[in-house]
Amino acid sequence: MPCSYLPLLHLDRPLPTGAKRCSQFLFLSVTAVLVLCLLAFASRSTGSARFALIGDIGVEPAGHVHSLPISRGLATGVSDKSSGSRLFFKPSYPWTNSMLLWQRTSFHFQPEKNWMNDPDGPMYYKGWYHLFYQYNPDSAVWGNITWGHAVSKDLVHWLYLPIAMVPDHWYDANGVWTGSATLLPHGRLAMLYTGSTLESVQVQNLAFPADPDDQLLLDWVKAESNPVVVPPPGVGAKDFRDPTTAWYVAAEGAWFVAIGSKNDTLRRHSGIVLVYKTVDFIQYELLPGVLHAVDGTGMWECVDFFPVATEVATGLDTSEPAGPGVKHVLKASLDDDKHDYYAIGTYNAALNAWEPDEPEKDVGVGLRYDYGKFYASKTFFDPLKKRRVLWGWIGETDSERTDLTKGWASLQALPRTVLFDQKTGSSLLQWPVDEVDKLRLTKNNLGSISLAAGSVLPLDVGTATQLDIVAEFALNYSASANANEADVGYNCSTSGGAASRGVLGPFGFLVLADQNRSEQTAVYFYVARRTDGSFRTHFCQDELRSSVASDLVKRVYGSIVPVLDAETLTLRIVVDHSIVESFAQGGRTCITSRVYPTRAIYGAARLFLFNNATGVDVACKSLTVWQMNSAFIRPFDSRLDSSLDSPATKFEHDSVFSEFKNS
Repeated sequence: MPCSYLPLLHLDRPLPTGAKRCSQFLFLSVTAVLVLCLLAFASRSTGSARFALIGDIGVEPAGHVHSLPISRGLATGVSDKSSGSRLFFKPSYPWTNSMLLWQRTSFHFQPEKNWMNDPDGPMYYKGWYHLFYQYNPDSAVWGNITWGHAVSKDLVHWLYLPIAMVPDHWYDANGVWTGSATLLPHGRLAMLYTGSTLESVQVQNLAFPADPDDQLLLDWVKAESNPVVVPPPGVGAKDFRDPTTAWYVAAEGAWFVAIGSKNDTLRRHSGIVLVYKTVDFIQYELLPGVLHAVDGTGMWECVDFFPVATEVATGLDTSEPAGPGVKHVLKASLDDDKHDYYAIGTYNAALNAWEPDEPEKDVGVGLRYDYGKFYASKTFFDPLKKRRVLWGWIGETDSERTDLTKGWASLQALPRTVLFDQKTGSSLLQWPVDEVDKLRLTKNNLGSISLAAGSVLPLDVGTATQLDIVAEFALNYSASANANEADVGYNCSTSGGAASRGVLGPFGFLVLADQNRSEQTAVYFYVARRTDGSFRTHFCQDELRSSVASDLVKRVYGSIVPVLDAETLTLRIVVDHSIVESFAQGGRTCITSRVYPTRAIYGAARLFLFNNATGVDVACKSLTVWQMNSAFIRPFDSRLDSSLDSPATKFEHDSVFSEFKNS
């Protein structure tokens, strides 16, 4: 149907008419098709030929045993780790090896092969940044979860190390799940993680380095007292996971650890945070009440809790106490909708209570770290550069069968610094760590560009598969005065994407596009006029035309981005093959997409600037585009990495455990 998705206009193409009539016809047509499909499926399922769903492989006759493993975490009590729930009925696209090889990124962290999910225990330790991660050493789908491990000197160039921990005890037999590192006085280190027992009960376990002097932390010892924490009365056996980094409260002379859970009593379906107190990391006391709860948000996993400085642009150690100039961020990954929400508030250690500064922006109902594909995030304090660094898991949005073919699944987002936004006073700023800039190669300073309404402009930047794009826009807001009505109902996700036109938008970039733009991912602003004459700026990312392949989940992501008086619109886009990370207004709003072009790959990838507004020209006041180098992530080799000191002799298990317990 030619009117189903209006193309972005070429300069020489007239403005289409009858768009509203076309959209009404489209709605009626799609509705009719859906009804017919449902009737056909119902008829088929009651006939002699019976069908059964088998993950995202499609529909096949019941009784057929499929040879491919299906990734599902729900039975063992974690999120469904599959990307395929919306791909059940879609046939496989004929992916070629060339297409699949291109999808592997060049400077985002991912294992050499197989499945990865949540980041675990990130830290800076004795000269190295460490990243552990949920990993399946046997397949490109979720299961047999162990801890993968990598180290870096700069958070960009990573070296793979051997697997750190495996499920080898009754208390973690079904998986060494998500956990956090706590750096203790005198160079000691405690790692708390969730284990899934033989009976799929979620318990918390302690591990520590076999040799604290080993900079690479190659060997780990699990405490003989494991599990150190079990689900308390009233908490479900599968609703108790992901301990945070511990923080020290001097008045109590003790450490505190938060764990996510839920409360389904009285149909509240509340996400909750439980807090435990410990002085030795062996014995734990559950504090009365909960740190915080929000009705209707469901299970909270991968909880994070940390302080932020409100008056200076610096990170704070996790144990920094509440007080003037210090707020606390509470973040939760919502199992129900697979998004990461946060809120800024006030922490009272004596009362074991945290309250959001703005209740309407509470955890699970307000702000998100990222409005795209981003989940299970975790921060750590970097003492080297006095910053807080955020990691986030970026899952796939293709089918599991494709992941199995290419042999890997999932990425980590670029590590981001996290700061309190002193200008808005109500949100965080996220920005790629400074070290990412060192990957910049050829610089294209394209200066100032004027874009007429309805125009698309190709940008000559060479191959466009690895880019760092920084731009600033200005537009004439007064042009909307001639609009017949306010645009109060605009929403990125329901708008129809970059082809949906308004007086003041959309305008931005088309990345990973081919020459004819049969494939393109749009990153853009849309400015909507409200009934009182004020403006609201939306920041969006449109994947609907990112690939001609059909066995993908393609969405339009986005949210409102605060724009203060006298501010221009600023944007940064980082493109790395199959991932696009975008940051508006210095990181007030962030969006991440996984995209899988079939044509806009290798040398065929292009970059375009566009203005699809109907009533205003847009000035791109400044535009700089860098080609990005590879990070050359590879296995660690002591012969090549001479910065590592000779490892000390390993301690025996008993002596290490005794020293840790008694210190």
